[in-house]
Amino acid sequence: QVQLVESGGGLVQAGGSLRLSCAASGSIFSINAMGWYRQAPGNQRELVAKITSGSSTSYADSVKGRFSISRDNAKNTVFLQMNSLKPEDTAVYYCNADVRPSPYRSSYYNCWGQGTQVTVSS
Repeated sequence: QVQLVESGGGLVQAGGSLRLSCAASGSIFSINAMGWYRQAPGNQRELVAKITSGSSTSYADSVKGRFSISRDNAKNTVFLQMNSLKPEDTAVYYCNADVRPSPYRSSYYNCWGQGTQVTVSS
């Protein structure tokens, strides 16, 4: 069983910064891609940023130049540095990871965290 636990959300004024963290624990042999998604009320969940095991990154157009994703493979942790936050960034942010639990099986499982609320006031 794998758990993803997010932290770092909160309330911030427009123009401010927050740093989200997500730590994976449990039965983990390796992790492929890790990413952050967000879902605002009434909206579908959308990809914010993604990072591969080789640290290649991709971003939604709406956050390019403001957000930065990184990971610490030794600690099975992914980070999202969010700068110049805007009210439209307000959402629940979810961590996502493709986890391989066992060295004896090649299957990866897509796992989600429980989400952390980010609220940006104008």
